[in-house]
Amino acid sequence: MKLISFAIPSYNSEAYMSKCIESLLPGGEDVEIIIVDDGSTDSTADIADDYAKRYPDIVRAVHQENGGHGEAVNRGLAEATGKYYKVVDSDDWVDSEAYEQVLATLKELEASGESIDMLLTNYVYEKEGKRHKKHMMYTPLFPTDKVIGWSDMKRNIKGFSILMHSVIYRTAMLRDCGLKLPKHTFYVDNLFVYIPLPYVKKFYYLNVDFYRYYIGREGQSVAEATMVKRIDQQLKVNYMMIDGVDPWTIEEKHLREYMLSYLEMITVVSTSIGYVSKDKENLQKIQKLWRYIKDKDSRTYHHLRYGLLGGTMRLPGRVGRFISLRAYRITQLVMGFN
Repeated sequence: MKLISFAIPSYNSEAYMSKCIESLLPGGEDVEIIIVDDGSTDSTADIADDYAKRYPDIVRAVHQENGGHGEAVNRGLAEATGKYYKVVDSDDWVDSEAYEQVLATLKELEASGESIDMLLTNYVYEKEGKRHKKHMMYTPLFPTDKVIGWSDMKRNIKGFSILMHSVIYRTAMLRDCGLKLPKHTFYVDNLFVYIPLPYVKKFYYLNVDFYRYYIGREGQSVAEATMVKRIDQQLKVNYMMIDGVDPWTIEEKHLREYMLSYLEMITVVSTSIGYVSKDKENLQKIQKLWRYIKDKDSRTYHHLRYGLLGGTMRLPGRVGRFISLRAYRITQLVMGFN
């Protein structure tokens, strides 16, 4: 069995996918690299096949009809033979020194007979045009270099979240939780780091800057203008998060509070995107979202609506929207997204 399966969802990625693949090849025969060609119309498929031919013991090329990022992640998981599973987007890459430490840590855990459900690492925003790179570390939340559970969490900081860039899951656990990402939908990474967490019992935080997250490419899904255009997909994911997990059934209080905080953050982002658009129809969609939450569970509604982040969303009229957008802008600045 391979130690880690890396899935690389790839759609028309010919201009940058080689950097991603090359950064993963040093894992050698401990890893498998599954390049999922998601119905590309450029030379992505040829590049994937070429790497598979040159590195037959490490790289596999999988081709499918276009189904979107989520379907590519699903396909990678279905194909994975490694004990652990990691998604690396085709325009991102990993740090070589941190990579060695990730592999060494997982090997040590395996040798000791200690099985974990999730390995956490830091990630770095490689933002176009920015000399200073923002390093996202989890030291404020978790102790380092030991196997821990949610009860070991130091504190919950609103807006400080586990993202797809920072997680490596145990493959069997990910399959057991029944995660199925929707087709032709952006922002499904939020489901990837939300739905499985109640199944994570033991994990390990390795304080290394492993994942390099490239941001700033024109038309990228997290660009604000793009998010406005795709608000229906953002809302679709928001609804799926609401329906996918009932946080109040989670007994462990640290995890329950974290799940509520993450849901609050995503709902605030959805609301803020509606406000940014200044579109009457989008504002009605946001109102519908909040009504849905209230009708589904009043406890969740009050927690989200009157929380530290969500509290800005309850203020009425233009003043409320202005304050909400200011809070959103501050979150952008602190977290480094968009």
